[in-house]
Amino acid sequence: MASTLLSTCQSAAASSFRHCCSHRSSPRAPRRIRARSSLIAGGGGGGAGFGSPLAPSSQLLSLSIPRRTGGSAAGVAAPSSAPAASPAEEQAGGGADAEEEAPGPASSSASSSTSEQETFSWRDHWYPVSLVEDLDPAVPAPFQLLNRDIVLWKDPATAEWVAFDDRCPHRLAPLSEGRIDEDGCLQCSYHGWSFDGAGSCRKIPQAAPEGPEARAVKSPRACVAKLPTMVSQGLLFVWPDEKGWEKAAATKPPTLPDDFSSPNFSTVTIQRDLFYGYDTLMENVSDPSHIEFAHHKVTGRRDRARPLPFKMESSGAWGFSATDSGNPRITSKFIAPCYNMNKIEIETKLPFSGDQKWVIWICSFNIPMAPGKTRSIVCSARNFFRFTVPGPAWWQIVPRWHEHWTSNLVYDGDMIVLQGQEKVFLSKSLESAADVNQEYTKITFTPTQADRLVLAFRNWLRRHGNSQPEWFGPIVGQPLPSTVLSKRQMLDRYEQHTLKCSSCKGAYNAFQTWQKILIGAAVVFCAAAGIPPELQFRVLLGGAALLSASLAYLLHELLKNFVFIDYVHAEID
Repeated sequence: MASTLLSTCQSAAASSFRHCCSHRSSPRAPRRIRARSSLIAGGGGGGAGFGSPLAPSSQLLSLSIPRRTGGSAAGVAAPSSAPAASPAEEQAGGGADAEEEAPGPASSSASSSTSEQETFSWRDHWYPVSLVEDLDPAVPAPFQLLNRDIVLWKDPATAEWVAFDDRCPHRLAPLSEGRIDEDGCLQCSYHGWSFDGAGSCRKIPQAAPEGPEARAVKSPRACVAKLPTMVSQGLLFVWPDEKGWEKAAATKPPTLPDDFSSPNFSTVTIQRDLFYGYDTLMENVSDPSHIEFAHHKVTGRRDRARPLPFKMESSGAWGFSATDSGNPRITSKFIAPCYNMNKIEIETKLPFSGDQKWVIWICSFNIPMAPGKTRSIVCSARNFFRFTVPGPAWWQIVPRWHEHWTSNLVYDGDMIVLQGQEKVFLSKSLESAADVNQEYTKITFTPTQADRLVLAFRNWLRRHGNSQPEWFGPIVGQPLPSTVLSKRQMLDRYEQHTLKCSSCKGAYNAFQTWQKILIGAAVVFCAAAGIPPELQFRVLLGGAALLSASLAYLLHELLKNFVFIDYVHAEID
């Protein structure tokens, strides 16, 4: 699907926007050192957990070194105090720095592409914020990107998705609580101020028809800051800097591999908001060795665990790539800041069709929403057992919401494990005020090659990512959600996924409706069972009442898949 740039960058529109909203610039460094990376070819990707049944590909990156503008939280991803490796790290055989700079026994012989001139900026990239199919064009949707509150809505005048700062310039109420009015503008629900797709104020109901109040609607102070947006391959991308229109227009978003558009592959997508940090999720999706245990009997099996001798192929400010040449062959690539791809190739032989090459793509975007909160968007594709995957063909009868039940089991299998891990990392960072990424090989023990991708990510984050995303606004003193939320809240599918998924939300509402109908039918049949004098009619009505009640209870149990299921690893034999 061809990418279409929303909220056009035509000179007149851009000029009008800058004149209207130039005063709403975000706090950031006035000058940056910039460098262009090479075009990265597609590889393989990870999902909600590397083994998600559910995946983007290449991206042209414009990279720069940011100067920190906001405070830093005493969180898991603490700011790095020194870019160079510590002596202890250099001596650690499994250390991330040893892996990238001086290949040892567990390292690839391929040379590293890291260069001192390569630079990276968190705010100079396209970030996918949602699957378009899961957005309601009639209702504005809130989102957080790099700790910046934004509102997403579809402009009826242009049929394009728009991203604004989620605050009305009047009294700073959230515009995401508003509505699309009769004129196709985004109307604030507090006092009724309305804004068009360019961010210009169109109506102030309280303003007098003449005089200074009438002219207030044309004031630059009445405008809303607008961010660049783009739709590509079913994903809505947002550029987090409202001053970056020219750079955004010149930068390509990450794309899914060509197999996603091949008729020989079936695809499925899912998104879920997770209450642990970007670094915690990225470490998880960089780790294929946890699949057989964390996702036992979902996408893995404990008795299938094996060595994973990954070899690093290249690395730098753009990210890194590695390969395990066994069977299955796994090709993994991380493209900064949040794109992880995995291609899994399985050589097999079937009784009637002979030799087969099964291919699975698991591609994930792991979007840093705020400290301790990340959105996972996973797209996957495969060329086998396609009848079990949702799709447009008549024989693909499995609904998308049913596939999401399995996918959410994958998320749940990681959830409490990662919550505990994040708490320990936070405790370690507070004990010594040290950067977890720099001290990672001291805090953890990672002697096998299966951990190479995890070490590579931690190394990238420390060297090029300043050890944490470049957040908007102050973050000092904010507790991480994983330190205060209960297990029930961490595993809450309804808030994290169902409300944000068009398929699951529709199925959930339909199940509730049918449950009410069946309960009503059971009551009616029970009441009517005593009326007919004939025994056979009474038995028939009693049986109908029992059947209706049983189906209502079945729907009650199935509804739990949309809300909450307690995940206990010890109970899975």
